[in-house]
Amino acid sequence: MKQNKYDVEKFFFAYEQMPRSIKGLEGAGEWHVLKALMPDMKDKKVLDLGCGFGWHCQFAHEQGARSVIGVDISEKMLEKAREKTKDPSISYIQMPIEDIDFKKSEFDVVISSLAFHYIKSFGEVAKKVGSFLKPGGTFLFSVEHPIFTSRNEQDWYYDHDGHPMHWPIDHYQEEGIRHTSFLTEDVIKYHRTISTYMNDLIRTGFTINAVKEPMPSDEMLESIPQMVDETRRPMFLIILAEKN
Repeated sequence: MKQNKYDVEKFFFAYEQMPRSIKGLEGAGEWHVLKALMPDMKDKKVLDLGCGFGWHCQFAHEQGARSVIGVDISEKMLEKAREKTKDPSISYIQMPIEDIDFKKSEFDVVISSLAFHYIKSFGEVAKKVGSFLKPGGTFLFSVEHPIFTSRNEQDWYYDHDGHPMHWPIDHYQEEGIRHTSFLTEDVIKYHRTISTYMNDLIRTGFTINAVKEPMPSDEMLESIPQMVDETRRPMFLIILAEKN
């Protein structure tokens, strides 16, 4: 299912108000971990799947990438990305991730931030990425953690005073659609287990080099005290893989 909530005016306006939309990469709670896993970008051809406002595309360019292509389904997202992008070595394509079609071994690096939980088949995307990457190329991505996506509600259990008691997990092994709420809108996500992410990569010819479940940085915890609850369960999963 190729869902595009970000071109809905109300939804997009709410997304623009989020810290990661306003502050860019430094406003993303997982960025300090993802950044540490980024490969050497110098003279590399980079593909960013679900590029959003283009923050990661700009980072790759700043790190010396020869060329960067950002792909996103949302016209509004790409309008913002193009406004923020001045260098001609960065280009953007409006397209669902499921429809990507590039030349074999065209890229050195493929990255994606918080997009694949909106995609029905991660295995199909992994096959395409494996085809587009050169041997030895890097595939680095983040998704919402399967502990986070297991239930439709995707929320804490609260006590009578509204304090979070614990994070419930249910139907973890039942992969598939989750009807969730995000920015007050009904949003469809796809839950899959950690083992599915990893085995799909292995089956399509990748070696997994790192698996991370990031927590907010110390600096973010100091500046936003309420983020302490984000240390009680993982919200993100990050995987670094290499094409064999």
